[in-house]
Amino acid sequence: MSETNTSKQTMQFEAEVSQLLNIVINSLYTDREIFVRELISNASDALEKVRRLQLTDKDNIADPELPLEIRIRVDDKANTFEISDTGVGMTRDEAVRNLGTIAHSGSREFIRALGEDGLDAKDLIGQFGVGFYSAFMVAKKVTVHTRAADPDASPIVWSSTGAGSFEVRESERFPRGTTVTIDLKESEQRFADADEIKTLIKRFSNFVPFPISVGDEQVNTVKPLWTKGASEIGDDELTEFYRFVANAHDEPIYHLQFNADAPLAIRSLLFVPESNLEQFGFARMEHGVSLYCRHVLIQSQAEDLLPDYFRFVRGVVDSEDLPLNISRETMQDSALVAKLRRVLTKRLIKFLAEKADEDADRYGEFFDTFGMFIKEGVASDFDHRNELAKLLRYESSATKPGETTSLGQYVERMPDEQQAIYYISGPNRDAIEAGPYLEALQERGFEVIHCFEGVDDFVFNNLREFDGKPLVSADSADLKLPDDDKKEGESGEQTEQEEDEALDERAAGDLAAWVKNALGEEVGEVKVSKRLVRSPTALVNPDEFMTTGMKRVMQQFDRGGAMPVAQMVLEINPRHAIIKRVDALRRQDKDSGLAKEAARLLLANAQIAAGLIVDPKALMERSTRILEAALGAE
Repeated sequence: MSETNTSKQTMQFEAEVSQLLNIVINSLYTDREIFVRELISNASDALEKVRRLQLTDKDNIADPELPLEIRIRVDDKANTFEISDTGVGMTRDEAVRNLGTIAHSGSREFIRALGEDGLDAKDLIGQFGVGFYSAFMVAKKVTVHTRAADPDASPIVWSSTGAGSFEVRESERFPRGTTVTIDLKESEQRFADADEIKTLIKRFSNFVPFPISVGDEQVNTVKPLWTKGASEIGDDELTEFYRFVANAHDEPIYHLQFNADAPLAIRSLLFVPESNLEQFGFARMEHGVSLYCRHVLIQSQAEDLLPDYFRFVRGVVDSEDLPLNISRETMQDSALVAKLRRVLTKRLIKFLAEKADEDADRYGEFFDTFGMFIKEGVASDFDHRNELAKLLRYESSATKPGETTSLGQYVERMPDEQQAIYYISGPNRDAIEAGPYLEALQERGFEVIHCFEGVDDFVFNNLREFDGKPLVSADSADLKLPDDDKKEGESGEQTEQEEDEALDERAAGDLAAWVKNALGEEVGEVKVSKRLVRSPTALVNPDEFMTTGMKRVMQQFDRGGAMPVAQMVLEINPRHAIIKRVDALRRQDKDSGLAKEAARLLLANAQIAAGLIVDPKALMERSTRILEAALGAE
């Protein structure tokens, strides 16, 4: 660059610097509006330097009475944007060096790095400090008036059109600080609109720790509460802050203020909202936590800060440890971001566990609303699965209707002889209690978890165990229970009366084979049951990964069609009067049409008890024929 000794100097950028400026203006930033954030951030940095000088060298600061503030003025007629601060300002040499950083040290290295290995600018620009040059994306000309904090410093004017040169000259005296004036391109007139600028400030720079005014109105009125101590924040402030960051109108049910210095410097304020629209079939929620660096928005609705199942959380995370690229739009160190994610996830899970212990009823309300997300986490997050499982809540055979229990509480109540955690799926409590699957477990005094949502079977299949206890579906075909081959009682054997009432082993086996033959491919297998007490039949699953609950979910995807049960096992109860009557009918006539109709009706009833859809027309016809035979109306 050339330089003269006159008051006014015109300096020519070198060819490679012009190339670099072209990259910044045309390729670096995703959105042109980012220049507002960059200029505010520069102004905030300048004000922070003055604030430090006031603490260390307050007698050597020009205009010490000036308030520390940022002012923005726009003129839609002149099509200009102007931002002023009362910060540290610059001397002539500093203006040439700082505003010429892009043409100063590092420019050749930057150009060279861009050409190596096909790297993109966004991967290389963490240390070059060229945010100021984002102004040229929207400017025909940029003019900077600046005066350093040194009382003896002369005011300086720097200007450039970005076309290859800039001018520097001395000016008449004006107050300490910097004013950047942008003559906007005709295509960028929206940045001369005060309302547009206010919106951008609220979006990007609302939490800058200095007042920002557009005209006579201060825009950043919501304070960065995460910088305060918990005891300093009132409930009304929390609600106002939550509504601002979440763009919501409700009140949060929980809030977590989490600060840490290691392994990362983190200041955060997170909220759990009142409602969950996904619960009512609305579109998938967007992530609601925004990432800030030194109070400046880096990424709104940041998807990498928390796992997907915590997308219902709203709030702010501010970290000074994040290395950002020059546009502040993406983060360079993915390992560091992953570490931030782990820290936040662990703390949030711990927080929810603490809330569950503090107030079980209130946590129950939370789980009613957001339990679907916790279940999603158990099914998808291997690293945190065990801790998330402690947050699950379910009704069970040991709780009253509407009351829930945790898996930990369930394990504490298990009798010594119980080796597994049992669960069963059904559309509601009444359907589960009326079904056949609890009978053997109830006989032994074993508690059974009630699952009312199709996803629960998938969750438990992924969890597999809790506290060293396997999770077993009560409708599993190979359900193994203590004293499985014996009836309940001290002797462990059937009473003489029960032996007389039940079909003997051979007759029961013959009946099972006959029923299988009568049903054909409608069912996979027919077995004599050891679990049934009061019910005549039950459908069970030979595949531990395909419970009846999961089959119900599959039916929903099949638009409510009847679910084939060809792979399922039909168990028959040899002690039940209906089963014995079917056996008597088939003994009288192995081709008995009535016995076969009864067998098919028993299968349909077992499907209904399992919550599976059957063909209603066939069911009605079969029931009618059975009634006609029973009433002698054939």
